[in-house]
Amino acid sequence: MSEQNNNHESLDQNVAHDNVEHGDSILEETMQEFDPKNNSGDESIIENDIDIDTFKARIAELEGEVKHAKETTARANAEAYNAQKRMEQEADKSKKFALQKFAKELLEVVDNLERAIENADANDPVAEGVQLTHKALLSVLNKNGIEVVDPQGEKFNADLHEAVGIDADAEADIVGTVLQKGYSLNGRLLRPAMVRVGQ
Repeated sequence: MSEQNNNHESLDQNVAHDNVEHGDSILEETMQEFDPKNNSGDESIIENDIDIDTFKARIAELEGEVKHAKETTARANAEAYNAQKRMEQEADKSKKFALQKFAKELLEVVDNLERAIENADANDPVAEGVQLTHKALLSVLNKNGIEVVDPQGEKFNADLHEAVGIDADAEADIVGTVLQKGYSLNGRLLRPAMVRVGQ
């Protein structure tokens, strides 16, 4: 009887041992199924939690925003650069031509001095002083960008000369007589020369 009991106990122990091993095996398989690191597991569970298409769309959207921001910045920089250049050019023009009105009024003084020199007696000591004054004034004007336009003997140019009559002794389209010299300020015409032109 005791031998049968021992056999039963041994059988029960074997069954229990098998059940424990089987339970461990099931637990291990289950853990492997849900382990993200296990390649043999169900990857669809992870993929369902992380929508890759949504991430790709968001990345594309952010890249578009970055590109737009860069283009906007580049345009703003270009506009600022152009505005700065325009301001510099305007300031430069203002400096160059600030004396325009004043210079025009000085030209009348130059004209009067030239008329005085033409009508003065060569032996008159005052005439020499007038000539020196005229020369000094022209020098000052020249230093400030004002230059004489004296086109006698040159081809007539309507942009620089004002024809007020015909010179019978001059060749066709050639300036014969200069009645009044012209002047330019930093390359811009300040006053056209009054001339007679050959026909």
